[in-house]
Amino acid sequence: MVGAKGRTLVLIVLAALLAGSVVYLRVWKTERMYPGDLRGEMVVDGLKRTYIVHLPRNFSEDEHLPLLIALHGGGGSGFDMERLTRGGLNVLAEGERFVVVYPDGVEGHWNDGRNLSRYRAQRENIDDVAFISALIDLFVREYGVNGSRVYVTGMSNGGLMTYRLACEIPERLAAVAVVGVSMSENLYDSCSPRTQVPIMIILGKDDPIVPWDGGELHFGPVKLGRVVSVEKTVEYWADRNGCTVRHGREYLPDADPEDGTRVWIERYSNCSGGAEVVLYGIEGGGHTWPGGYQYLPRSIIGKTSGDIDANELIWRFLSSYSRDG
Repeated sequence: MVGAKGRTLVLIVLAALLAGSVVYLRVWKTERMYPGDLRGEMVVDGLKRTYIVHLPRNFSEDEHLPLLIALHGGGGSGFDMERLTRGGLNVLAEGERFVVVYPDGVEGHWNDGRNLSRYRAQRENIDDVAFISALIDLFVREYGVNGSRVYVTGMSNGGLMTYRLACEIPERLAAVAVVGVSMSENLYDSCSPRTQVPIMIILGKDDPIVPWDGGELHFGPVKLGRVVSVEKTVEYWADRNGCTVRHGREYLPDADPEDGTRVWIERYSNCSGGAEVVLYGIEGGGHTWPGGYQYLPRSIIGKTSGDIDANELIWRFLSSYSRDG
Protein backbone atom coordinates (compact mmCIF):
# COMPACT_ATOMS: atom_id res chain seq x y z
CA MET A 1 0.00 0.00 0.00
CA VAL A 2 1.41 3.43 -0.94
CA GLY A 3 0.09 6.39 1.05
CA ALA A 4 -0.12 10.06 0.11
CA LYS A 5 3.43 10.65 1.35
CA GLY A 6 4.81 7.76 -0.62
CA ARG A 7 5.34 5.57 2.43
CA THR A 8 5.37 1.89 1.55
CA LEU A 9 3.81 -0.50 3.99
CA VAL A 10 4.43 -4.21 3.72
CA LEU A 11 2.48 -6.47 6.05
CA ILE A 12 3.22 -10.19 6.23
CA VAL A 13 1.48 -12.34 8.77
CA LEU A 14 2.81 -15.86 9.11
CA ALA A 15 1.24 -18.67 11.06
CA ALA A 16 4.37 -20.00 12.76
CA LEU A 17 5.36 -22.12 15.66
CA LEU A 18 9.05 -21.84 16.45
CA ALA A 19 10.21 -23.85 19.43
CA GLY A 20 6.63 -23.83 20.63
CA SER A 21 6.68 -20.13 21.42
CA VAL A 22 6.63 -17.89 18.35
CA VAL A 23 3.20 -16.84 17.21
CA TYR A 24 3.61 -14.51 14.23
CA LEU A 25 5.86 -12.18 12.28
CA ARG A 26 5.11 -8.74 10.88
CA VAL A 27 7.46 -6.70 8.70
CA TRP A 28 7.00 -3.16 7.45
CA LYS A 29 8.91 -0.20 6.04
CA THR A 30 9.16 3.20 7.70
CA GLU A 31 11.03 6.38 6.85
CA ARG A 32 13.21 6.56 10.00
CA MET A 33 15.69 3.91 8.94
CA TYR A 34 18.67 3.31 6.74
CA PRO A 35 18.03 2.48 3.05
CA GLY A 36 17.28 -1.21 2.61
CA ASP A 37 15.95 -1.65 6.16
CA LEU A 38 12.74 -3.37 7.23
CA ARG A 39 11.23 -3.46 10.69
CA GLY A 40 9.86 -6.72 11.97
CA GLU A 41 8.21 -8.18 15.02
CA MET A 42 7.50 -11.61 16.38
CA VAL A 43 6.05 -13.05 19.57
CA VAL A 44 8.31 -15.24 21.68
CA ASP A 45 7.09 -16.72 24.96
CA GLY A 46 4.04 -14.45 24.76
CA LEU A 47 6.15 -11.29 24.48
CA LYS A 48 6.28 -9.09 21.38
CA ARG A 49 9.88 -8.76 20.17
CA THR A 50 11.04 -6.33 17.51
CA TYR A 51 14.02 -5.92 15.22
CA ILE A 52 15.38 -4.20 12.12
CA VAL A 53 16.69 -6.25 9.21
CA HIS A 54 18.90 -4.90 6.44
CA LEU A 55 18.67 -6.83 3.21
CA PRO A 56 21.25 -6.16 0.48
CA ARG A 57 19.96 -4.89 -2.85
CA ASN A 58 18.39 -7.47 -5.14
CA PHE A 59 18.11 -9.88 -2.23
CA SER A 60 16.95 -13.37 -3.05
CA GLU A 61 16.41 -16.19 -0.58
CA ASP A 62 17.90 -18.51 -3.20
CA GLU A 63 21.34 -16.98 -2.49
CA HIS A 64 21.40 -18.52 1.01
CA LEU A 65 23.34 -15.57 2.39
CA PRO A 66 25.15 -15.45 5.75
CA LEU A 67 23.33 -13.87 8.70
CA LEU A 68 24.89 -11.37 11.11
CA ILE A 69 22.99 -10.51 14.30
CA ALA A 70 24.18 -7.23 15.86
CA LEU A 71 23.20 -6.56 19.49
CA HIS A 72 22.98 -3.03 20.86
CA GLY A 73 24.32 -1.78 24.17
CA GLY A 74 22.33 -1.13 27.34
CA GLY A 75 19.58 1.46 27.00
CA GLY A 76 19.75 1.29 23.21
CA SER A 77 17.84 -0.21 20.31
CA GLY A 78 18.50 -1.87 16.99
CA PHE A 79 18.47 1.53 15.31
CA ASP A 80 21.01 2.81 17.85
CA MET A 81 23.29 -0.09 16.93
CA GLU A 82 23.09 0.91 13.28
CA ARG A 83 23.92 4.47 14.22
CA LEU A 84 26.79 3.40 16.49
CA THR A 85 28.40 1.60 13.55
CA ARG A 86 27.64 4.56 11.24
CA GLY A 87 25.71 2.13 9.06
CA GLY A 88 29.00 0.39 8.30
CA LEU A 89 27.66 -3.13 8.69
CA ASN A 90 24.94 -2.28 6.17
CA VAL A 91 27.54 -1.03 3.70
CA LEU A 92 29.51 -4.24 4.12
CA ALA A 93 26.32 -6.28 3.73
CA GLU A 94 25.76 -4.67 0.33
CA GLY A 95 29.27 -5.37 -0.93
CA GLU A 96 29.84 -8.75 0.74
CA ARG A 97 26.25 -10.01 0.35
CA PHE A 98 24.95 -10.89 3.80
CA VAL A 99 21.88 -10.12 5.90
CA VAL A 100 22.15 -7.99 9.06
CA VAL A 101 19.58 -8.10 11.86
CA TYR A 102 19.47 -5.54 14.68
CA PRO A 103 17.17 -6.91 17.42
CA ASP A 104 15.73 -4.79 20.23
CA GLY A 105 16.21 -5.76 23.85
CA VAL A 106 13.25 -5.48 26.21
CA GLU A 107 13.09 -1.85 27.35
CA GLY A 108 16.56 -1.37 25.88
CA HIS A 109 18.37 -4.17 27.70
CA TRP A 110 19.43 -7.80 27.25
CA ASN A 111 19.21 -10.57 29.83
CA ASP A 112 22.93 -11.31 29.72
CA GLY A 113 23.04 -13.28 32.98
CA ARG A 114 24.19 -10.57 35.41
CA ASN A 115 20.86 -10.90 37.27
CA LEU A 116 20.46 -7.18 37.90
CA SER A 117 17.14 -6.09 39.41
CA ARG A 118 17.51 -2.66 37.80
CA TYR A 119 16.46 -3.82 34.32
CA ARG A 120 13.25 -5.62 33.39
CA ALA A 121 15.01 -8.02 31.00
CA GLN A 122 17.07 -9.40 33.87
CA ARG A 123 14.60 -8.85 36.70
CA GLU A 124 11.94 -10.91 34.88
CA ASN A 125 14.49 -13.34 33.42
CA ILE A 126 13.38 -12.63 29.84
CA ASP A 127 14.51 -15.49 27.63
CA ASP A 128 16.65 -13.59 25.14
CA VAL A 129 18.43 -16.80 24.15
CA ALA A 130 15.08 -18.13 22.93
CA PHE A 131 14.45 -14.85 21.08
CA ILE A 132 17.74 -14.99 19.20
CA SER A 133 17.24 -18.70 18.48
CA ALA A 134 13.80 -17.91 17.08
CA LEU A 135 15.27 -15.16 14.89
CA ILE A 136 17.80 -17.63 13.49
CA ASP A 137 15.02 -20.15 12.78
CA LEU A 138 12.94 -17.48 11.11
CA PHE A 139 15.67 -16.22 8.81
CA VAL A 140 16.78 -19.70 7.84
CA ARG A 141 13.22 -20.72 7.01
CA GLU A 142 11.72 -17.56 5.52
CA TYR A 143 14.77 -15.74 4.12
CA GLY A 144 16.85 -18.75 3.15
CA VAL A 145 19.96 -17.67 5.08
CA ASN A 146 22.73 -20.21 5.45
CA GLY A 147 22.28 -21.83 8.85
CA SER A 148 25.96 -22.78 8.88
CA ARG A 149 27.00 -19.14 8.57
CA VAL A 150 25.22 -17.40 11.45
CA TYR A 151 27.27 -14.82 13.36
CA VAL A 152 26.66 -12.59 16.36
CA THR A 153 28.36 -9.38 17.43
CA GLY A 154 27.47 -7.02 20.25
CA MET A 155 28.54 -3.91 22.11
CA SER A 156 28.61 -3.63 25.93
CA ASN A 157 25.34 -5.19 27.20
CA GLY A 158 25.02 -6.66 23.70
CA GLY A 159 28.55 -8.00 24.06
CA LEU A 160 27.68 -9.68 27.35
CA MET A 161 24.66 -11.19 25.61
CA THR A 162 26.94 -12.40 22.81
CA TYR A 163 29.07 -14.25 25.35
CA ARG A 164 25.91 -15.83 26.77
CA LEU A 165 24.79 -17.00 23.34
CA ALA A 166 28.22 -18.51 22.71
CA CYS A 167 27.86 -20.36 26.01
CA GLU A 168 24.28 -21.58 25.58
CA ILE A 169 23.73 -22.10 21.83
CA PRO A 170 27.27 -22.49 20.43
CA GLU A 171 26.14 -25.15 17.98
CA ARG A 172 24.08 -22.51 16.15
CA LEU A 173 26.87 -19.95 15.76
CA ALA A 174 29.79 -20.06 13.33
CA ALA A 175 31.70 -17.30 15.16
CA VAL A 176 31.15 -14.28 17.42
CA ALA A 177 32.71 -10.88 18.09
CA VAL A 178 32.42 -8.77 21.25
CA VAL A 179 33.15 -5.06 21.62
CA GLY A 180 33.53 -3.11 24.83
CA VAL A 181 33.29 -5.73 27.57
CA SER A 182 34.87 -8.83 29.13
CA MET A 183 32.86 -11.78 30.51
CA SER A 184 30.63 -11.31 33.54
CA GLU A 185 31.65 -13.25 36.64
CA ASN A 186 28.33 -15.12 36.60
CA LEU A 187 28.82 -16.36 33.05
CA TYR A 188 32.50 -17.11 33.53
CA ASP A 189 31.59 -19.47 36.38
CA SER A 190 28.71 -21.17 34.55
CA CYS A 191 29.57 -21.23 30.83
CA SER A 192 29.42 -24.72 29.38
CA PRO A 193 32.52 -25.45 27.24
CA ARG A 194 30.93 -28.16 25.12
CA THR A 195 31.58 -26.59 21.69
CA GLN A 196 34.39 -24.47 20.27
CA VAL A 197 33.43 -20.98 19.09
CA PRO A 198 35.83 -18.69 17.21
CA ILE A 199 35.79 -15.32 18.97
CA MET A 200 37.14 -11.81 18.49
CA ILE A 201 37.22 -9.36 21.41
CA ILE A 202 37.81 -5.60 21.03
CA LEU A 203 38.22 -3.56 24.20
CA GLY A 204 39.50 -0.15 25.23
CA LYS A 205 42.18 -0.31 27.92
CA ASP A 206 40.96 3.02 29.36
CA ASP A 207 37.26 2.18 29.32
CA PRO A 208 35.71 4.15 32.22
CA ILE A 209 32.81 1.70 32.51
CA VAL A 210 34.48 -1.71 32.09
CA PRO A 211 37.64 -2.28 34.17
CA TRP A 212 40.35 -3.97 32.09
CA ASP A 213 41.57 -5.98 35.08
CA GLY A 214 38.08 -7.02 36.15
CA GLY A 215 35.80 -5.85 38.93
CA GLU A 216 32.64 -3.75 39.17
CA LEU A 217 31.00 -2.38 36.04
CA HIS A 218 29.79 1.12 36.74
CA PHE A 219 28.28 4.10 34.97
CA GLY A 220 29.19 6.96 37.27
CA PRO A 221 28.04 5.88 40.76
CA VAL A 222 25.68 3.21 39.40
CA LYS A 223 27.02 -0.33 39.88
CA LEU A 224 26.17 -2.77 37.10
CA GLY A 225 27.54 -6.15 38.14
CA ARG A 226 31.00 -7.64 37.99
CA VAL A 227 33.23 -8.87 35.18
CA VAL A 228 36.43 -10.89 35.09
CA SER A 229 39.57 -9.42 33.59
CA VAL A 230 40.21 -9.29 29.88
CA GLU A 231 43.12 -11.68 30.38
CA LYS A 232 40.90 -14.28 32.10
CA THR A 233 38.25 -13.84 29.42
CA VAL A 234 40.67 -14.45 26.57
CA GLU A 235 42.36 -17.34 28.36
CA TYR A 236 38.97 -18.97 28.96
CA TRP A 237 38.14 -18.96 25.25
CA ALA A 238 41.64 -19.98 24.19
CA ASP A 239 41.49 -22.95 26.57
CA ARG A 240 37.95 -23.85 25.54
CA ASN A 241 38.92 -23.74 21.85
CA GLY A 242 42.02 -25.83 22.45
CA CYS A 243 44.43 -23.14 21.22
CA THR A 244 48.06 -24.06 21.81
CA VAL A 245 49.93 -21.14 20.22
CA ARG A 246 49.86 -17.61 21.63
CA HIS A 247 51.33 -15.02 19.30
CA GLY A 248 53.14 -12.00 20.68
CA ARG A 249 51.49 -8.60 20.89
CA GLU A 250 51.65 -6.68 17.62
CA TYR A 251 51.01 -2.94 17.41
CA LEU A 252 49.08 -1.75 14.39
CA PRO A 253 49.86 1.43 12.45
CA ASP A 254 48.73 4.64 14.14
CA ALA A 255 46.31 5.49 11.34
CA ASP A 256 44.77 8.40 13.25
CA PRO A 257 47.48 10.15 15.30
CA GLU A 258 44.97 12.70 16.58
CA ASP A 259 42.61 10.27 18.32
CA GLY A 260 44.83 9.57 21.34
CA THR A 261 44.77 5.78 20.93
CA ARG A 262 47.06 2.95 19.83
CA VAL A 263 45.82 -0.50 18.90
CA TRP A 264 47.53 -3.83 19.35
CA ILE A 265 46.47 -7.37 18.52
CA GLU A 266 47.08 -10.75 20.16
CA ARG A 267 46.16 -14.03 18.46
CA TYR A 268 45.70 -17.55 19.76
CA SER A 269 46.00 -20.17 17.04
CA ASN A 270 46.46 -23.90 16.41
CA CYS A 271 42.99 -24.31 17.90
CA SER A 272 40.55 -27.22 17.68
CA GLY A 273 38.60 -26.95 14.46
CA GLY A 274 40.53 -23.78 13.62
CA ALA A 275 38.47 -21.80 16.17
CA GLU A 276 40.92 -18.95 16.76
CA VAL A 277 40.73 -16.36 19.52
CA VAL A 278 41.72 -12.77 18.69
CA LEU A 279 42.05 -9.80 21.03
CA TYR A 280 42.33 -6.16 19.99
CA GLY A 281 43.45 -3.95 22.87
CA ILE A 282 43.11 -0.20 22.46
CA GLU A 283 45.43 1.90 24.58
CA GLY A 284 43.61 5.13 25.37
CA GLY A 285 40.35 3.65 24.04
CA GLY A 286 37.05 4.02 25.88
CA HIS A 287 33.64 2.37 25.95
CA THR A 288 33.25 2.86 22.23
CA TRP A 289 33.01 1.19 18.83
CA PRO A 290 36.29 1.78 16.93
CA GLY A 291 35.62 3.79 13.81
CA GLY A 292 32.07 4.34 15.03
CA TYR A 293 29.90 7.13 16.37
CA GLN A 294 31.02 8.99 19.53
CA TYR A 295 27.59 8.61 21.12
CA LEU A 296 28.46 10.42 24.37
CA PRO A 297 31.23 12.89 25.30
CA ARG A 298 34.74 11.60 25.93
CA SER A 299 34.43 12.70 29.54
CA ILE A 300 31.75 10.05 30.02
CA ILE A 301 32.67 7.12 27.77
CA GLY A 302 36.26 7.83 26.73
CA LYS A 303 37.83 8.00 23.30
CA THR A 304 36.77 6.38 20.04
CA SER A 305 39.73 4.98 18.13
CA GLY A 306 40.08 5.90 14.48
CA ASP A 307 43.01 3.55 13.95
CA ILE A 308 40.78 0.60 13.07
CA ASP A 309 37.31 0.05 11.66
CA ALA A 310 35.54 -2.46 13.92
CA ASN A 311 32.94 -3.18 11.24
CA GLU A 312 35.51 -4.37 8.72
CA LEU A 313 37.66 -6.25 11.23
CA ILE A 314 34.65 -8.05 12.68
CA TRP A 315 33.21 -9.08 9.34
CA ARG A 316 36.61 -10.21 8.02
CA PHE A 317 37.02 -12.43 11.09
CA LEU A 318 33.49 -13.79 11.29
CA SER A 319 33.04 -14.47 7.59
CA SER A 320 36.05 -16.78 7.51
CA TYR A 321 34.13 -19.36 9.60
CA SER A 322 31.29 -21.77 8.91
CA ARG A 323 29.73 -24.40 11.16
CA ASP A 324 30.15 -26.95 8.36
CA GLY A 325 33.86 -26.20 8.11
